[in-house]
Amino acid sequence: MTASEARKDVKAGRRPHPVSGGPVVQLPSEFGDFVAQAWTDLVTGAEHLAVSSPIPPVDGKAPLVRLHSECLTGDVFGSYRCDCGEQLAYALEKINEEGGTLLYLRGQEGRGIGLANKIKAYALQEAGFDTVEANEQLGLPVDARCYNAAAQILAELGLHEVRLLSNNPDKQNRLADAGVTVVEMVPTEVPSREQNIRYLQTKKDRMDHRLVLDIRGGEPVTALPAAGQGPYQHEQD
Repeated sequence: MTASEARKDVKAGRRPHPVSGGPVVQLPSEFGDFVAQAWTDLVTGAEHLAVSSPIPPVDGKAPLVRLHSECLTGDVFGSYRCDCGEQLAYALEKINEEGGTLLYLRGQEGRGIGLANKIKAYALQEAGFDTVEANEQLGLPVDARCYNAAAQILAELGLHEVRLLSNNPDKQNRLADAGVTVVEMVPTEVPSREQNIRYLQTKKDRMDHRLVLDIRGGEPVTALPAAGQGPYQHEQD
């Protein structure tokens, strides 16, 4: 079956989204000892990584699951324009403590628009547009991500009921549509920074993210900078 035929079958609901898993290997890290397994989306060719705790979930709870969209600038370079790297670290720490799995979803840079377009969106944000408006100015979707492969990977791992590590209710809805039951949303909010507070406020106000938004240092945010004059923005979770 060709990739085009597979896409048609998946869209028509005739078969689950096809994925293929590789060997399970040990992954010791600064966050704890995990096991890792690479997965390939047989429709798109994207390669994802499941990083799991080898211990069962505590107190018989549903396992924690984090769907983490690839973010080169935040995850690798520690950019302060976003909270992605800090959310990744927080999720791994929680999964190490309580049991569960993190799916690192590649090909989802910039909410699915790609690295080059994300940098173009940054330029528009620096000119005064918010993260939603920047994507629209580029003629791109506000969120182009798809979680069908992620849902199928969870199913292949036997994770049919999960506690979702996320502030984004859209992920819960999309997983439910794909057959994965989210029994609890577990917040992953990390302290905001001056450089990302305007973006986070946009996510809260325009994308319904469940955020409190206390700026790093303990002072609550009471006012936002004018467009084009203040903190940068990003486009993840």
